[in-house]
Amino acid sequence: MVWCRCKYCIDRQTNGDRSKMPVANEKIPLIGVIDAGSRTVEFVVFRSQHTDEFVSSEVDVTTQTPQEGWLEQDPKEILQAMYKCVKAVAEMLPEKGYQISDIVTIGITNQRETTIVWDKTTGEPLYNAITWNDIRTESTVEKILAKLPDNNKNHFKPLCGLPVSPYFSALKLKWLKDNVPLVRKAYREKRLIFGTVDTWILWNLTGGVNGGLHITDVTNASRTLLMNIETLNWDPLLCHTFSIKEDILPEIRSSSEIYGYVKCGTCLDGLPISGILGNQQSALVGQRCLKPGQAKNTYRSGCFLIYNTGATKVQSSHGLVTTVAYQFGTSSTPVYALEGSVAVAGAAMKWLRDNMGMVKDVVKDTEELASEVMSTGDVYFVPAFKGLFAPYWRMDARGILCGLTAFTTKGHIIRAALESICFQTRDILEAMHKDCGFALSKLYVDGKMTQNNLLMQLQADISGIPVFRAQSQDITALGVAMAAGQAKGIAVWDMNAENHETVPVDTFLPTTTYEERDTRYTKWKMAVQRSLGWATTKKSVAMTDERYRLLSSIPGGLYLIVSFAMLALSEMNRR
Repeated sequence: MVWCRCKYCIDRQTNGDRSKMPVANEKIPLIGVIDAGSRTVEFVVFRSQHTDEFVSSEVDVTTQTPQEGWLEQDPKEILQAMYKCVKAVAEMLPEKGYQISDIVTIGITNQRETTIVWDKTTGEPLYNAITWNDIRTESTVEKILAKLPDNNKNHFKPLCGLPVSPYFSALKLKWLKDNVPLVRKAYREKRLIFGTVDTWILWNLTGGVNGGLHITDVTNASRTLLMNIETLNWDPLLCHTFSIKEDILPEIRSSSEIYGYVKCGTCLDGLPISGILGNQQSALVGQRCLKPGQAKNTYRSGCFLIYNTGATKVQSSHGLVTTVAYQFGTSSTPVYALEGSVAVAGAAMKWLRDNMGMVKDVVKDTEELASEVMSTGDVYFVPAFKGLFAPYWRMDARGILCGLTAFTTKGHIIRAALESICFQTRDILEAMHKDCGFALSKLYVDGKMTQNNLLMQLQADISGIPVFRAQSQDITALGVAMAAGQAKGIAVWDMNAENHETVPVDTFLPTTTYEERDTRYTKWKMAVQRSLGWATTKKSVAMTDERYRLLSSIPGGLYLIVSFAMLALSEMNRR
């Protein structure tokens, strides 16, 4: 017999009368989650109303770097990894007394902004997936900025909540269309369709070329730089700006509804798919940061801090982006959030291992070696390998080590690398404080890097607030499991249950004084300033070319009249 004895499930099955407890072979409904992250693809199974993973399987996905700053993945490899994980889980479930048929629905969570284009008639990708942290589109950004008043990268923030940056999907899609002949040809012949990773997976799961559904959800759409943050539809002005036709874009739906059914020739066939969330929004839901004023930070290859602002769209004036946190159902009010993204977090530890040879085991060695020294010895490390994201948005920044002396050891450098993650998080917390008017009183955290106890203590000490670490490693997958399970027509997860199971947490309290924190943070800001302006860009060339085209479109007579008028005005002002 497999049966849940938690208070919620007992009350639900008996209407509060314990004498009516079922006694025979009743199983808890299972929810399957496809978690397609930046480095791995995972299939996780949860029991309804339970926060711990029941069964899971994970496969690494290769990231290719054909040029410096270019990061790609094979879309087919993502699918193959997913199918492999599903098969492994199907073989594990009988050991737990369950079958794959006990899964009642599927949810999808994914790395956001990563851009895939494929031929809808053949199902073949037209290029590798360009991942979220790829920066090849810097010249494309410059061409777009040249068309905007004052070259203002925040020009479209009132429309979509985002700055013009290589980070977001629209720039990657435009680059593909402009630079890859196969993509351009398919676009002209109306064979091309675009999607983020969730869309690619859903399209293939639901039939592919045989009627696959071309759908995304509001959280992923809000990261493309093409969706209107108010209407939650593709915005005509944004599509025109990036020269993208709306018919290649997926339909935007809520984060929790039945989109369709699996039809791909696997053991999942026939199951509904009822939840889609971008991975950071999914972690927000998994942490149950469902009230305005609650925030979470996820520590992975990058670092992502999201602050729930409820039904209010807060337009940041301090370098953060406005995004959709979730929308549970077609008729429900969307919930918004402020987000700050750090490009390099865990990736800095990988750099210490792979490029510098300072550590062998990232999780174990970074904590042990950094703990051998009591401080960084006044060393500061800004890991701006690909520029700086929020709140700076400076793609000309590059990594820098400051404060080295003859006594500096690798322990000091490793500790400085850990602290750089915490300082970047504080940068975002400071910006959120300025935008919202009050400071966070606590921070919920998750992600693989949170296994590092020293990192968590440093985060509490540098930010000056308690840090609550989720003991579960699958917070991201849990969030979309909750969304899929509570969808209309599924209803196996009650988000508002009074006796809901919570994720156990570990608490880290600050041990530093305000003066200590402020002094060190001031030096961090000095180090950041020294990292800016290192990378040379093609701004002048791109700007000149674009402005020449704009100037050449002005009639000659009008140009002469305006020029003489400006000269006359200048002469009058001089007198």
